[in-house]
Amino acid sequence: MQDDRRKSVMIRGVNDITSGMSTTTFTIEGRGLKLDSAEQVQEFIDTIAGMDKLENVILSGNTFGVEACKALAAALAKKPLLKLANFSDIFTGRLRSEIPACLVAFGDALKDKENLVELNLSDNAFGADGVKPLVEFLTTNRNLQVLKLNNNGLGVTGGKVLAEALMTAHERNEAEGKKSSLRVVIAGRNRLENGSSPDLAKAFAAHGTITHLAMPQNGIRMEGIEALAAGLSKCPGLEIIDLQDNTFTERGCRAFAAALPSWSELKQLNLGECLLKNKGTLLLSRALARGKNTKLEAIDFTYAEMKEDGILELASVISNHLSNLTKLELNGNWVEEDSAAIDAIRDALERHDHGEALGDLDDMDEPDSDEESEESEESEDESEEDKEKSVDDELADITARLNV
Repeated sequence: MQDDRRKSVMIRGVNDITSGMSTTTFTIEGRGLKLDSAEQVQEFIDTIAGMDKLENVILSGNTFGVEACKALAAALAKKPLLKLANFSDIFTGRLRSEIPACLVAFGDALKDKENLVELNLSDNAFGADGVKPLVEFLTTNRNLQVLKLNNNGLGVTGGKVLAEALMTAHERNEAEGKKSSLRVVIAGRNRLENGSSPDLAKAFAAHGTITHLAMPQNGIRMEGIEALAAGLSKCPGLEIIDLQDNTFTERGCRAFAAALPSWSELKQLNLGECLLKNKGTLLLSRALARGKNTKLEAIDFTYAEMKEDGILELASVISNHLSNLTKLELNGNWVEEDSAAIDAIRDALERHDHGEALGDLDDMDEPDSDEESEESEESEDESEEDKEKSVDDELADITARLNV
């Protein structure tokens, strides 16, 4: 009886798809199906087989066993026009030991697809063991532009494996005289930390083509931020960077300030909840004042411990250099909502007819009593040489240390 009900649910799912599905997209997104065997996905395989123009396949929001994955992969292997493979959240409730075989099957099916643009494996908790089966795919299919590995629990080891695969892909591109196609890497909430950041930074620099990098909530601290700044400085087409909820402090901000002029195409800069510190935001604002980032449309400096002088500096930059800024987030900083500094921000935005750009300020706070002493201790830890170093020299030194 239970099998009959499961089959009934599955068939209704297929009927829903085929009744309103385009000729290019197969989707069973969010149906909550649990599919273990090849027999249980046969209806889907039959549908896929009849779609000669199939470009997009979306399996997310269901859960698949090894035999089901192998059967679906075999069907997808016969579809040369595939552009998008969305396999996010497809292993809920599965043993981690099951997942590598599934990923090998899908990777083998997709590695020869010349039209494949995007692979999404987000929200699958496969850890480092899940990256290893993807190495063959990542080093063989070098037409991929968008790689989404968000919330996979990769850890430092998984991050290093991913970086090594990307480096191998770059080396193969070089050997063939081929330019990298990789544009977008989404890898948030993976505990990548400092341990894998230099390796990933080198991979990004080697490709040189990254336009969108999102690595929020990865426990990356100042040394890792320095590495990423150096690596991404070799990606002049960078448009979006999201490193929310990592740890910069003044040291990381100095490295990013040095890299900012490299990104003339930058549109979105999300450094919210990154402990930028007031001195760090001053460094970033002064880098933006060099006028190399005039395409910026969105900035997030929330919970950065900015004080009045830091916000006034940013207001000046907006007024003089950021006429395209249509979204600014400053909530959680250390000034009053009705302060002169916030008024200056509003005036600067209004100057460009973007008076509505400033987000909510419902959690502004007074400076911590210990903040001044903390900043003093941080400054005392710097050598005199570091204090005198220009931001132009900073990135050169970081890059040299990393061999980027």
